[in-house]
Amino acid sequence: MIYLDNAATTMRKPQQVIDAVVAAMGSLGNAGRGAGAGAMGAARVVHECRERMATLLGCTRADHVAFAPNSTAALNCAINGLVGEGDRVVTTVLEHNSVLRPLNRLAAERGVRVEHAGCDALGRLDMEELARLVAPGTRAVVVTGASNVTGNVVDVAAVVALAHAAGALCIVDASQSAGLLAIDMAAQGIDVVCFTGHKALMGPQGTGGLAVAEGVDVRPWCVGGTGVHSFDAMQPEGWPTRLEAGTLNGHGLAGLNAGLAFIEENGGAAAMGAHEEAMARRLYEGVRDVPGVTVYGDWPEVAPGSTRPGIVALNIEGLASAEVSDLLMQGWGIATRPGAHCAPLMHKALGTVEQGVVRFSTSWFTTADEIDAAVGAVRELAAG
Repeated sequence: MIYLDNAATTMRKPQQVIDAVVAAMGSLGNAGRGAGAGAMGAARVVHECRERMATLLGCTRADHVAFAPNSTAALNCAINGLVGEGDRVVTTVLEHNSVLRPLNRLAAERGVRVEHAGCDALGRLDMEELARLVAPGTRAVVVTGASNVTGNVVDVAAVVALAHAAGALCIVDASQSAGLLAIDMAAQGIDVVCFTGHKALMGPQGTGGLAVAEGVDVRPWCVGGTGVHSFDAMQPEGWPTRLEAGTLNGHGLAGLNAGLAFIEENGGAAAMGAHEEAMARRLYEGVRDVPGVTVYGDWPEVAPGSTRPGIVALNIEGLASAEVSDLLMQGWGIATRPGAHCAPLMHKALGTVEQGVVRFSTSWFTTADEIDAAVGAVRELAAG
């Protein structure tokens, strides 16, 4: 199988990630729940993973990296922990339902006012509209680092500047950007970064979290057992315990830690992103002029070598995206992702609500031969 669905999850993991999870399953106990060898081993792995995530994201306090099952849980934690009744929040049409649905529920249940900045025909965020919407009194701006539909990269530093000028916080969904794009919370002034482990970070599913800048007070969203301060009636206030109720996925975090080490050993996020972009550009260049093929996103405006997630979204005239994806799998063994990609407002903006799009997404392990096979398959399907 040619696996080109890495924006959903990186199915092919480095061997050291697999080995780390297997070893953890037979040796790690429950971090923070005892002084035995298993518990202490788990605590060391979790601490090391925290340190690595903080370094990757430019978070100045490793103890402000709190782990969660995925970026959806992390975003719920951040949004519910920072936005209160009657607050005003600005987001964008580029967002995943992991952002949209928590905000929609707050709007319905707590009177939160939510505004959405639009995009142009290439799916690029309308910064002028965003600037108009982010007015004084805005509580938070929630924005993706890169669209999971088109791969378009958002100028996060510019968004942060707009947010802070209005006295607002900035929460970044780094599901598609962590491990590929340069993220420096301290330098860019980002207040919260939410990440998932199972995509470009090369970790297992069930891992993720949020990194919180010092001074940003995220109220606990999920509360419960912590292993410490057991007689406190309320969730402990200390970091990261305040945001980590319940047993952590120590086995998964052992794998995520190994994934982060793999990224470090292979040149860091810059190298990972450059390879993904090169493979995706090879695909884009191979299909962009094929009659009947429409490619979405800002590819025509992006210079070669510009780091962006390795995403190419396209449609073939006369075929539903689900049909194209099915034909690619049956005829060529190529795995892609069709449909709406949990990003309804992006599809409304692109005019693809009915057809959806077929998303090809690369990884560190994607080869030029695999891309060429995908190009040939698209050309054949488009030719009828």
